[in-house]
Amino acid sequence: MFEPEDFYKIKTRDDLIREAKEKEININSALRNQRYVEDLKLLQIELVNLQRWIANNNIRVAVIFEGRDAAGKGGSIKRFTEHLNPRSMRVVALSKPTEVEKGQWYFRRYIKELPNPGEIVFFDRSWYNRAVVEPVMGFCTEAQYQQFMLQVSEFEHMLYEDDLKIIKFWFSISKEEQQRRFSSRLKNPLKRWKFSPVDMKGQELWDEYTHYKLEMFSKTHTPFSPWVIVNTDDKRTARLESIRYLLSQFDYNGKGGSKISLFPDPNVITKYYRHLQ
Repeated sequence: MFEPEDFYKIKTRDDLIREAKEKEININSALRNQRYVEDLKLLQIELVNLQRWIANNNIRVAVIFEGRDAAGKGGSIKRFTEHLNPRSMRVVALSKPTEVEKGQWYFRRYIKELPNPGEIVFFDRSWYNRAVVEPVMGFCTEAQYQQFMLQVSEFEHMLYEDDLKIIKFWFSISKEEQQRRFSSRLKNPLKRWKFSPVDMKGQELWDEYTHYKLEMFSKTHTPFSPWVIVNTDDKRTARLESIRYLLSQFDYNGKGGSKISLFPDPNVITKYYRHLQ
């Protein structure tokens, strides 16, 4: 254990590590936390540079975050966006459709939220609600589901031809880790609001979610709009590696100026077809 007088001779990180080794104090956890904070800061600097380049060149970017409940989508979006300029960035998290929206073409309410020139939009869930959550929970009919599956790739191809860049993340979590996070939410009064009746069905309907997820991947993973699967059992690693992936997709001014690696870890980030193999 460190004594108060030890800190008078500790001036640098190396001093701290050396002193900890001499006293046989395990500070690996603290060092991992520090490394995460440092890497996140450098990657966020790169994101600021990317946003400036997107704004200056009138590029439109939509980043979709999908995945099971408690997979870490919201926490990752927060790290993506916390230092970006809100004038050219939005987070979209739509609530359930109104009665009027239910009578409209399904994609219409999402079209209104697509990015303008020079803007990045982060979708906390997207039109892919109809591919997994809605059929599992009985929120749509079989005919509505089948129509969506026929139309979605054509819809995304039209966006691609109109020079809108779409990045589709699927945040993948294990059944055991999801249960652990659900339990943690219920114990934390600041996070209890995140737990909903739909979440309660997450474990019970795990296999149904898996079936519709695989159907979605097989029918909507395309060369112009591929699915990027992020292993999220380690939240912090998932955040860092998904940011790296986004940055790796653009050749923006000043890219790599922070000197941090922008190559995502292939053990964390995979394309759907590689995930299958």
